[in-house]
Amino acid sequence: MGALVVFAPGWFFTIFIATAAIWGLYEVAAMTGALHMVAIPLFAVVGGVPLFGLLYGGDVGWLAPVLVILMMLALVARVAVAGDAEAFRGPRLVFIGAAYVGVLFPYFALLRNGPAGISMLLLVILLVVVSDSGAYFIGMYLGRTKLAPKVSPNKTVEGAAGGLIATMAAGWLLFQIRGGSWDAGPVLLFSAMISLLAQLGDLAGSALKRAAGVKDSGWIFPGHGGLLDRTCSLVFAVVFAYYWSR
Repeated sequence: MGALVVFAPGWFFTIFIATAAIWGLYEVAAMTGALHMVAIPLFAVVGGVPLFGLLYGGDVGWLAPVLVILMMLALVARVAVAGDAEAFRGPRLVFIGAAYVGVLFPYFALLRNGPAGISMLLLVILLVVVSDSGAYFIGMYLGRTKLAPKVSPNKTVEGAAGGLIATMAAGWLLFQIRGGSWDAGPVLLFSAMISLLAQLGDLAGSALKRAAGVKDSGWIFPGHGGLLDRTCSLVFAVVFAYYWSR
């Protein structure tokens, strides 16, 4: 992924993201049991139209991605409270999953192919890795209070706080090394938002799987699940970074 971000021509990276998103739509269809002819128009309209529209025509405003993120967070809240998302199953869950991939995945290409996009996307990836790693290790050694046990049983409040602090520290250090022009306040705010959205994105991915009744989103990464498993921490953060950079 890092090599593609740095070295691929813009058109090739766009095709790569389109291909990845199509596979993501397939994973949603497989998870939700929508691999049948009746659901194809729904995936085409809800997932395919925004996917190719955004990749070809560019950004059309923040409202659509914000609405999709709010739908995913509503799914998280439902699972966190009830332990399942039975009310979301069926066409509603297919709609949410297709919109999640079709509307949000194009922002990987929109961010990377924009002004200073390569460095911004690399920064987001690095900060998300730090957030995930900090939350994991702090949670493993100090975690006591469950964050959302019905959504993701292993996540803890202490781990979430550790991931946030580690990301803010890493963001400050990276900007010092890079010699960026941002002041301390924007650096810390940006880093904190990336960590917060990475953790919410991870919970959203878990909630989608729990609502669908599956352990992993797919099998493309043996031992590590599917594409959506590997990207859920990045998606919300990338959307935020795109609008921040504008």
